[in-house]
Amino acid sequence: MTSASHSKPEEIEIAIIGAGPAGLMAAEVLCAAGHKPVLFDAMPTPARKLLMAGKSGLNITHSEPLTTFLTRYGDKQAKIAHAVRAFTPENVSHWCHDLGVTTFVGSSGRVFPKEFKASTLLRAWLKRISDGGATLRTRHKWAGWAEMDGSRCHKFVTPDSAVTIKARTTILALGGASWPRLGSDGSWQTILADQGVETMPFRPANCGFDVDWSAHFSGRFAGDPIKNTVISVGEKQVKGDFVITQNGIEGSAVYTLSALLRDAIAANGTAVLTLDLTPDRTHSQLIQRLAKPRGKKSFATHLKRATGLTGAKASLLRECLPAETLNDPALLATGIKALPLTLTATRPIIEAISTAGGIAFNALTDELMLKALPGTFAAGEMLDWEAPTGGYLLTACFAQGRQAANGVINFLKAGS
Repeated sequence: MTSASHSKPEEIEIAIIGAGPAGLMAAEVLCAAGHKPVLFDAMPTPARKLLMAGKSGLNITHSEPLTTFLTRYGDKQAKIAHAVRAFTPENVSHWCHDLGVTTFVGSSGRVFPKEFKASTLLRAWLKRISDGGATLRTRHKWAGWAEMDGSRCHKFVTPDSAVTIKARTTILALGGASWPRLGSDGSWQTILADQGVETMPFRPANCGFDVDWSAHFSGRFAGDPIKNTVISVGEKQVKGDFVITQNGIEGSAVYTLSALLRDAIAANGTAVLTLDLTPDRTHSQLIQRLAKPRGKKSFATHLKRATGLTGAKASLLRECLPAETLNDPALLATGIKALPLTLTATRPIIEAISTAGGIAFNALTDELMLKALPGTFAAGEMLDWEAPTGGYLLTACFAQGRQAANGVINFLKAGS
């Protein structure tokens, strides 16, 4: 693929604005149908967020049954289901293999490329799209539309000049508002709202939370993992790990519950996360062990021998429970099995892995075309849905990119 710039309006058939997972998948589908889309991206290279996500191991999808998989999209399940049923997690794995990237299923059911990184997958994917006839123009930041020569044209800002493009049809795949340094800054939301497109405010998803730690606790344990813990909010619970941060907590288990916690904070000002620090021991077992005479042993030594708790886990008890509780075996056992941790705020949206909010589904047709802007489609994290980490985000972006591309194909056929 090559980069290009034009000082005068140029006519093209299909513009794809945003070269992340949804945009690239749309380009692949369009190329396979014989079209030659032009992709535009604001960054110097495409799919930067995908590459960043892959640094710690690219979780491409999840192996759980499709009926369970679809529930991960919460109240937007019905809106996401059609696209994902047409490009299932199993299809995602087969697609990777077709690109020459072997995948494997981890112990948690998550699916990863064998090499873990995203770079090999991305290189093969870009080659397929380029060989199919697509063109990539980087350093083109979309700035909305302009009327030129009686036509509605896309405006782009490049390092050299302003560029205008007239496209017969368009797919917007500009991402949400998290990780703005990688290109997804959400600035498109105001542009679309001005065109009569219904949008919902952005909110952080898969995010960390603030906790009012004491200076002693945060200074000593920031960066420490809390493992083998069951965390819950209301009746929803997750077994997994999270990390103590200077300001609060973050990590995969917390991300799974982040939507519930975020919404509770919005409604009540705070949210309470309940921790079971010893899921392998019952309440009665803890009472029996803690009730044994301590003798001259320190509280920390007695706690370790009775419960196995040490380090940050043990210190969480002092941080979150009244001092008198620590000397009562029954109350202490209750605290260990149901430790209340008060969260005071979500971390800023720029730190979040993903976002909720964006284009409302009411503003879209069943093929993801914007009702207010016929011929313009949207896909991926631009739309108002969210999902926990675990491959659900990428799978839906892939699937919606395909859905929008098929919508474009049908739109062009109807107009030909």
